[in-house]
Amino acid sequence: MPAARESLLDAAFAALERRPWRRVRMSEVAAAAGVSRQTLYNEFGGKEGLARALVRREADAYLYGVERALSEGSGAAAPRDRLAAAAVWTVRSATENPLVRAVLTGCWDERLPKPVSPSPPGNPAPGPALDPLPAPGELLGAARDRAVRLLESDWPPGAVELPLACEAATRLALSYVLAPAPASDVAHMVRTVLA
Repeated sequence: MPAARESLLDAAFAALERRPWRRVRMSEVAAAAGVSRQTLYNEFGGKEGLARALVRREADAYLYGVERALSEGSGAAAPRDRLAAAAVWTVRSATENPLVRAVLTGCWDERLPKPVSPSPPGNPAPGPALDPLPAPGELLGAARDRAVRLLESDWPPGAVELPLACEAATRLALSYVLAPAPASDVAHMVRTVLA
């Protein structure tokens, strides 16, 4: 039921934009997606499962955006410009999407669904298994690792070590998320640091 799943996640995200997660009702999400509440419960097990799937989808979309920023202009654009584009994407994504900001920073405000750890092994919770959500360091690590992989063949010899450059760029972008400044500033800063 991939189409219903995406419709439900879209409806949940739209509901979250209008009101705090604690006031979002499953019946409202199901109606907005054009499916029954039973379909929603079958797909996600409950509100916690829906929240986790929504957060996971937004984290995955963030990582896809990182890859896209790093891949655009592949070969033509300088690797440090592509790394700067990924840093800009990080800042913009976290500014525009509160779930991405929360996953990147670990700061969950009262409007957002609170991440709950999956049940311990041997003590399963009812409903579908809950995948663990990435911790902030894990999500940044995934972005860094993708940058290393996508820039490896174009990285100039004799420049700063690629893994170190990617780590610096992701942490610099996170600092701009935590202490907001224009996204264009982070691109300039990344290019300057990596010059």
